[in-house]
Amino acid sequence: MGQSLVKNYLHITFSTKHRQPLIHPPVESELQSYLGGICNNLGCQAIKIGGYNNHIHILCMLSKKITLIKLMEQLKSHSSKWIKTKGTAYQNFFWQDGYGAFSVNPSEIDSVIDYISTQHEHHKVRTFQEEYRAFLKKYKVDYDERYVWD
Repeated sequence: MGQSLVKNYLHITFSTKHRQPLIHPPVESELQSYLGGICNNLGCQAIKIGGYNNHIHILCMLSKKITLIKLMEQLKSHSSKWIKTKGTAYQNFFWQDGYGAFSVNPSEIDSVIDYISTQHEHHKVRTFQEEYRAFLKKYKVDYDERYVWD
């Protein structure tokens, strides 16, 4: 086969360190745009970015030219440095060490977009930890609770 054809949709989520509620307007929308710019600059087309005060969701396409770990390093390191320029309230801003990255069937893209769009409503009744555990269960990921949160 002479041509490499790739179309990998990813739903990525990660939280602030210790799930501190540090992401609020107006920096929330700026952060989402900044993360989208990082994705796009790496050839990982950002489709939808959203989240809540202590975590982020990114729906993007993973470029065939970059590894997932490289994308995550760039997203977290650059956005963490950037948000610290937004004032003293963000001096101690850090992302958690880990992340979740889940493949998305193309037929489910619209439902993932809707899910990410309604994060504020969703988290009135469900914590990030509950949400993340549900993802792990849905995708049948084995995990040890002792190592998931820090």
